[in-house]
Amino acid sequence: MADHALSRRIRGILALGPDTPAIEHDGQWCTWDQLSEHAQQIHGIGVRGRQVGMLLRNKPAHIASLLGVLLGGGTVVVVNPSRGDDRIRADLAALALPLVIGEPEDLARLVSSPGTDRVAISAIGDPIRLTAATALVPEETRPGVAVRMLTSGTTGPPKRIDLTYDMLAHSVIGADFDSAPAPTSLRRGVAIVNAPLVHIGGVYRVLQSVCEGRSFALLDRFELSRWADAVRRHRPRAVSLVPAALRTVLHSDLTRDDLESVQAVTSGTAPLSADDADAFTEKFGIPVLTSYAATEFGGSVAGWTLADYRQHWATKRGSVGRASLGAQLRVVDESGRVLGTDEPGLLEVKPGQLGPDADWLRTTDMARIDADGFLWILGRADQAIIRGGFKVMPDDVRAALESHPAVHSAAVIGRPDDRLGETPAAMVELREPADVATLTEHARNRLAGYEVPTTIVVVEQMPRTPSGKPDLSAVRQYFAEHG
Repeated sequence: MADHALSRRIRGILALGPDTPAIEHDGQWCTWDQLSEHAQQIHGIGVRGRQVGMLLRNKPAHIASLLGVLLGGGTVVVVNPSRGDDRIRADLAALALPLVIGEPEDLARLVSSPGTDRVAISAIGDPIRLTAATALVPEETRPGVAVRMLTSGTTGPPKRIDLTYDMLAHSVIGADFDSAPAPTSLRRGVAIVNAPLVHIGGVYRVLQSVCEGRSFALLDRFELSRWADAVRRHRPRAVSLVPAALRTVLHSDLTRDDLESVQAVTSGTAPLSADDADAFTEKFGIPVLTSYAATEFGGSVAGWTLADYRQHWATKRGSVGRASLGAQLRVVDESGRVLGTDEPGLLEVKPGQLGPDADWLRTTDMARIDADGFLWILGRADQAIIRGGFKVMPDDVRAALESHPAVHSAAVIGRPDDRLGETPAAMVELREPADVATLTEHARNRLAGYEVPTTIVVVEQMPRTPSGKPDLSAVRQYFAEHG
């Protein structure tokens, strides 16, 4: 593959300010020059056209390694080193990758194939170590694919989605990425990246910052005190919070003074209620701009702009905004007939990231689109619970439970019932004590009788995917095992 615009942009940015701080992690800064040197070492291994497994963690050396593969025109195959050793070993065995990059401990624990080259990376600036394979693995190439990203696995086993160089460049540079002028100097200000690199949100935030020439503070994960400290010190104008993290900030002791620099919060990956968004804005004076995205789209296809928020939020609250990044949206019925304004049906998307000749992609999300192009997500069609002939949307039940001040987060699934077919069951993580009777009464006051969960279980910690969403597969397994 010829040198892609994304590779050229990364290479140009890395050369702009060699001694300038690039990434802060765990109290220490690394420079753009250190990133560049490490990336060039990975590039020099010979990654062009190869699939390169990466046991990704939120560390500067891992980001530099990812950039090195993209500099060289290779394909990063994302492997989550925290999914459970047996599952990871099985995943790697099925992938049969010729090269895997990771920390020495992860490689020793998880990579057993004698046909796989291993590259051990430690702290940024430390030399990388290549262990050559004793046998060769037949190589499968994926021309034009930059990242094979695991979906979050919210509702079932995670699957890999091919994100092309064109898709990522469209998202982080713009639709005219081939001709867009590159920055000639590094930007001022420091972004904060707290999304995991094993999720599209983490990869997107990192590549966006790099392609803009913006330094950033990298957190291992969202943790309130460390995140708040980074916000106070670096004073970003915008931050990104998944709904669970946003609610943690909302119900914390933080004040407007702590978030003084922040002018907007973006939120995606999972549904966020309009009540939570408004409560956050009331407490901190900061608008919350929700969006709609999926790994399959290579990023966002709808979202709120600050201008739209100021003009329309009062009458469009609860929407996830309008089409963005050149996307087209429509709603259809089950036969594929395009529905009219405000008619609920299945959402279909033609993502701008896939180019002008892209096909319509049918999602499993129920939605409606109003006359002004604002999109409302009504819930997942494949998660609808049919209780005695009545349709229950789990997101409605989840939102009702999460509106209780003691509830940090909730997840709702359908359980088989001999008489009714299915009934809703809920798992709840609390931020302060509350009993099941209180939560049930709270739900009963906000939902129709058939929507009220027949079972509510309180757990100390909600099982979650890497993106922070409740892991519904784990929730179902819990209820299956506990009757």
